[in-house]
Amino acid sequence: MDTAHTPSRREALTGTAGLLTALLGALAGLAVWLPYGRRGLFGAFEGERKTDVLLLGLPVLLLSGTLAALAAFAAVRGRRCTALGLAAAVAGLAALGYGFDVLAGPQAASDCGSPC
Repeated sequence: MDTAHTPSRREALTGTAGLLTALLGALAGLAVWLPYGRRGLFGAFEGERKTDVLLLGLPVLLLSGTLAALAAFAAVRGRRCTALGLAAAVAGLAALGYGFDVLAGPQAASDCGSPC
């Protein structure tokens, strides 16, 4: 059996830990998105919907959560350049999300006025 091309047990465990870290990061991003998504999709006044919450907000938060978790994983493993690059990607996604206001609720919820 050729053992030169088969990954070692340690590499397999590291890969599995990285995959689980990415999955937990994606779930954390989804958990952050849920309150905003529910408010944006179901509306506040006359069923107003804001589909940007789903089309932009969900992917941005899923990617951000995944990349943030992988950046922490890389930092723990001592790979500073990789962690720094992933942190820069998270900052870029945060700027994109802030620019497009991906977590904004429906207008009726944010501009309710004096009766509220």
